[in-house]
Amino acid sequence: MSQDSDIFEKHYNDYCAQIAEVDFGSMTDRLGIRQYGNQMRVPFFNKDYMVSSNGIVDTAGNRPEYMACVVIAKYILSCPDKSYHDTEWVSFKDFKRTSHVTNGNFFTSDTERTLSKHFSGRLDELSSAGEELGGVHHEMETKYDLSMQFSALPRISLLLLFNDGDAEFPAQCTVLFQKHAEFYLDPESLIMTGVFLARNLKKCSQRH
Repeated sequence: MSQDSDIFEKHYNDYCAQIAEVDFGSMTDRLGIRQYGNQMRVPFFNKDYMVSSNGIVDTAGNRPEYMACVVIAKYILSCPDKSYHDTEWVSFKDFKRTSHVTNGNFFTSDTERTLSKHFSGRLDELSSAGEELGGVHHEMETKYDLSMQFSALPRISLLLLFNDGDAEFPAQCTVLFQKHAEFYLDPESLIMTGVFLARNLKKCSQRH
């Protein structure tokens, strides 16, 4: 293992140990997920994962990539004391709990600019990749070349707004969250959720 792999494995094991202390039955309604014995089924971007004290695996029994493990674990461990429901779409920097200005800059560069650059002039590819990740086309009052909603986790949706470039303006991408998302994930995990979306949209497009 590399040093990074050692660190990732340690963090993963720490998350599993914390999850082992969680009362799954107390959070199913608040998170909108289902319990199966000593496991919980957590859908993450159109794919189901089983979470228990033994770890986080997909339905084939394979551990997902580290970023997915962190977001899913934090989602379980950050379960709020009640359900929140505020579906207004907001940008990452609008979250009241975001304390570090650099977080917003990182989200913009690693999520929105990544998507703008990769899918400029490739709108059909973005649409197909989004559908593969479970995205649903979303009607907006303001016209965009593409607007698509993704269910990242129960209670946490993302809205991708994309205008392709032309001779005068470069492509522009904005990713929004529903306002209540900040009660279900910490700022760093929300950033990782956006980054996971961007990276997997790119992966999907490269397979076609």
